[in-house]
Amino acid sequence: MARVSVLGSGAWGTTLAQVLCDAGHEVLLWGRNSAVVEEINSTHTNTKFLPGISLPTALRATTQVEEAFAFGESLVLAIPAQSLRENLKNWAGQFPLDLPVISTLKGIEATTMARMTEVVVEELGISSDLIGLITGPNLAGELSLRQPAGAVGASINPAISQLIVDLFTTKYFRIYPSDDLVGCELAGAAKSVIALAVGMTIGMDLGENTQAMVITRGLSEVARFGAGYGANPLTFLGLAGMGDIVASCGSALSRNRTFGEAFGRTGSMEGARAEVAKTVEGVASANAILELAHRVGVEVPIIEVVAAWVAGGVTPEQAMERLMTVSTRAEI
Repeated sequence: MARVSVLGSGAWGTTLAQVLCDAGHEVLLWGRNSAVVEEINSTHTNTKFLPGISLPTALRATTQVEEAFAFGESLVLAIPAQSLRENLKNWAGQFPLDLPVISTLKGIEATTMARMTEVVVEELGISSDLIGLITGPNLAGELSLRQPAGAVGASINPAISQLIVDLFTTKYFRIYPSDDLVGCELAGAAKSVIALAVGMTIGMDLGENTQAMVITRGLSEVARFGAGYGANPLTFLGLAGMGDIVASCGSALSRNRTFGEAFGRTGSMEGARAEVAKTVEGVASANAILELAHRVGVEVPIIEVVAAWVAGGVTPEQAMERLMTVSTRAEI
């Protein structure tokens, strides 16, 4: 049994806290929202983020981040990606620098184009050997129901990858270790942009042929993008790559796909934002991912089109027209 602190009481943080409890560990969940924290402690529910889910009675929550830092032997980050640096700055001087830190964040920092684990190292000065990532096709709405699922535990340090396996493995959640931290992290960020594109086609009432084309060509883009940064090509055929793209593009539970649908249906970013008020990581990261791809000379036409419509430059019809004029020199 281990003691684990989860930083973030939203849907994903609460779901992972439940997984950790089910795996037999002592878990303390930190969140800013005092009403959410009180509800978790008193009724063992989080109706704001996980309606209808009964949480383990052993799960405790707190609004005091110092308590979470003191409690955990490992720390799990489950806060919005674009707020990570700000939170780390606020926690400077309190955040333990000798404990494993496991990121669950999928995104690229919009202002610096840094990966989330890079932000952690930059802000805290923590050793890269203490950093890990859990990623894969994991929708909180399904995993919280304890439906069978799999994920990847990635780190440059095999001991941290194994720690993720040991912490999160349950009868319904299987974790596979990986040493390709960069590839797993880039795949998790870029898949959100592809899901936006697929959602757009659904919102335009286009069929399975179109969706299959965008998913498949999108996976190819994500793999080329990762290869440009030295990632293992096989990463993109596994849970961190293909698996995450399939789940994000295929499920109505995906915020990115849902936002893309709203854009395709309304024809504008304003209309999409009016329908989907929650954080949509693909929208925040699209331009940064495009810039990272261009830095290594990788062509990513789907990501480029999404970045254009996120910036308000094209309509759904114009976006599809651009996608259908991409060079067909070779499929791969």
